[in-house]
This record gives sequence, structure tokens and C-alpha cells, in this order.
Amino acid sequence: MMFVSPRRLRELGIVGMNQRNISLIGDLNPRHLYPLVDNKLKTKLLAAEKGLATPALIGALRTQHDVQGLEPFLEPHDGFAIKPAKGSGGKGILVIAARREEFFVKANGQELTIDEIRRHASNILSGLFSLGGAPDVAVIEELIKPHAAYKNLSVEGVPDIRVIVYRGFPIMSMMRLSTRESDGKANLHQGAIGVGLTISGGRPVNATQFNRRVVEHPDSGADLMSIQIADWPDLLEIAARSADATGLGYLGSDIVVDRRYGPLLLELNARPGLAIQLANNCGLAPRVRAIDDLSPACFRQGPKMRVDRAMSMFD
Repeated sequence: MMFVSPRRLRELGIVGMNQRNISLIGDLNPRHLYPLVDNKLKTKLLAAEKGLATPALIGALRTQHDVQGLEPFLEPHDGFAIKPAKGSGGKGILVIAARREEFFVKANGQELTIDEIRRHASNILSGLFSLGGAPDVAVIEELIKPHAAYKNLSVEGVPDIRVIVYRGFPIMSMMRLSTRESDGKANLHQGAIGVGLTISGGRPVNATQFNRRVVEHPDSGADLMSIQIADWPDLLEIAARSADATGLGYLGSDIVVDRRYGPLLLELNARPGLAIQLANNCGLAPRVRAIDDLSPACFRQGPKMRVDRAMSMFD
């Protein structure tokens, strides 16, 4: 691996972990606001209060008694996702894509019994996947059906779009594509692909997997540089509005595009990772400075105006 000096990284405008933790997270994200984004159930309830569309909530399991009554609860639903409210990095998320007789079928074709579903939900409640191992809640959501434009872009999972929002302005974005290696999860550290997208129009500029540049999906062969994002300004506005809803000055807003409902807020992150810079082949620091240089009046504008300004500033 090629060594790059700290000085060269600064020249490229790359934000490192220490700078992110101190200047972005530490200065802009009050700790008392973290529960709003660290708990997926609280995020969904907040989004509903603020009029932000999310995947429909089927229900939440809070006790082992709830787990035992799971079968009739799931009966009306052919597909759904069960996830830990306090999980991170995609851990503990179980997606059921279909039903086959008495079995629940994952996207990779694996069949699970109701007892296996109950066991997974029970593990969530026990804190197996939660931050710090604390007792948790199992959140059950309606299955997302990806937009037709994204066919073949993700394998065994749904593509999502991460938007970094700084002081209310979207400043960098990428699409995360699951692979067989990432086990259907949009986690870059597990082998998902990050495709850098322009803020100006959602056009692909670069793509990486395990920090190496790629141009096509390793499993489907799809051309990553021909991606076109539907409803791009609306998607960015959801990201900007999510910053207003939480009060966080620096966050990652994760959004999916459902073929029935359009852009939906999936979850929020108060400590978004920095690999998005590799996906875009571009550092965050110049964009942070550009926002800081705006006049005070710009920060009093509504989310649509802030999105329009960001789209005019960042290609």
C-alpha cells in the first residue's frame, strides 16, 4: 500500500479521524442529541413528527413475550426487515424478501423457520447487536422495494445513499452497494461498494471497494459509472431536513429510493465515517470551509434553499 504523508493528505483536503472527532462531531453535535439518531425507533418517531418519509413501521418487539407472539403478527407480511434499534454497521439486520409455504426466505434464497426468526429477535432484545451490549428493541419495518433504475446494482440487498450534511447543507454523497462479499449489507468495511456522487446532480464520479477503484459491480457486472439517481433534489432535501429535525451540525443521512414511495429516510448517523472521501476521490475539508465562509443569512434559509445553494457550489 502506498504511504501518503499527513502533509499531502492536508493538501488534498482529507479530513482525518481526529479532526472529524474534534472539529466536526465534538463541536457541532451535542451529546444529549445522540439518542435521536443512535436509536432507530426514536429516529422513526422523530421523522414521523417532522413529516419525513421512512419505511413503514410494522411494529416493535420490546419483551420476550412479544417475541413468542411473533408468528400471527407477521402473517400479513410477505417481506419485512427486523433490525436492532441500537445497532450499528448493519449488524443484526435480517431482511426477509418472500414467504414460501411455512418458510421465510432471505434475498439469497436461504429459508428460515419461524423459530429461527424468533431466535434472531430474541438475540436483538438481549443486546447481542446493540451499542455496548445494552438491552434493545427489535424494530420491524416494511420491505423496501428498490427503484427499477437500480436493478443489478446491489446483490442480496438494497442500495442506499449516504449524504453528509454540514451545518444544514449537503456537502458530499455516495451510493452504497451491497455485494455477496458484504453479505447483502451496505457496509464498506465488509465489502460493499461506495460510489461517489456529485452534489450538483447525483452523477457518479468514482467508485471503490476495499479502498480500491472499481468501475463495475463484481457480482452483477453493472456499469457503476452510468448510475442515474431518481429524485435527486428531493433526496438532498430529506437529508437537509433531517439535520433540522435533529439539531445536529454534522451527520450522515442514509436514504433509499423505493419504487412505490420515492426517497425514504432509512437512518441517521451522528458519527459518519470518512470513507466517503475515498469514494468521491475528494476531501471534505474544502467543502467544510466553503460552508463556513457563507454569510450568516444563508444559515437561516429553509432546507430547499440550502439544497439549491449546495447544488450550485459542489460538483
